[in-house]
Amino acid sequence: MRKHKILLVDDSNDVRAALQEGLINRGFEVVPAATVNEALRFISLEKFDVLLSDLHLPDACDGITVVSAMRNSQPDAVTLVLSSYPVLQAAMTAMLLQADQVLLKPSDAAEITEIIHKKLLHPSTHFTMKKERVAAILKRDLFATIENWMSRVEHTEELTAISLTYQERTGHLPLLLGDLVRRLRLAPGDRAPLSGAAREHGILRRKQGYTVPMLVEESRILQVSIFNTLQNNLASVDFSTVLLDVMTIADEVDSQLKQAMGGYMEKMAAKSAS
Repeated sequence: MRKHKILLVDDSNDVRAALQEGLINRGFEVVPAATVNEALRFISLEKFDVLLSDLHLPDACDGITVVSAMRNSQPDAVTLVLSSYPVLQAAMTAMLLQADQVLLKPSDAAEITEIIHKKLLHPSTHFTMKKERVAAILKRDLFATIENWMSRVEHTEELTAISLTYQERTGHLPLLLGDLVRRLRLAPGDRAPLSGAAREHGILRRKQGYTVPMLVEESRILQVSIFNTLQNNLASVDFSTVLLDVMTIADEVDSQLKQAMGGYMEKMAAKSAS
């Protein structure tokens, strides 16, 4: 009878060796991988019945990328994730909608074997969700991002010290987020345009009485809210481009803050000259 083949991904040599030996002794064929890159190479070259992957790998893209790659390339494989954080088990399960189960470390080979046999006998029906680029997600969830930003601002005493209407507080956000979406959609090598909306925002905030630290805090909250939107859409994110997109987001938000500061200081200089 053919042995079931497992891709075992863990950056700990000791954990990987112990699980590999235990699973081989229980009748499985085991292919070990220590990094995300190794795992992705095996997924592209070989056929597996089971993926058993640590969630918290040292690579920047971590175990979520491995799970996503396996689900996209070999959707019928049983996909199990190992996590060291018990309090986060429910959150991890919700976040990793593509995984069959999250197991808490330490899980021994006997326990894992029992789970694998159950999953192989009763395979799950997986819903393949359409993958979206970050730009499409941010455009679709524009108002959710703004609402999240506003909620965070309302709990920031430094910013609420200045009384503004909802429109006065958030009116710049659709423009800044629109500029961000356009930046994310640029072809590689294209020059990113400056955000005129950011400069106008800086001028307006100066008139409204904002300080420089308040502008910086407002920008920080915007970046947090953007990443919150992405976290809420992890199941549909296209992981093949997400790292580049995240770096672009950070760069664009910083660039917009620089433009806003330019408008703010320009207004202040004009006032001093008069």
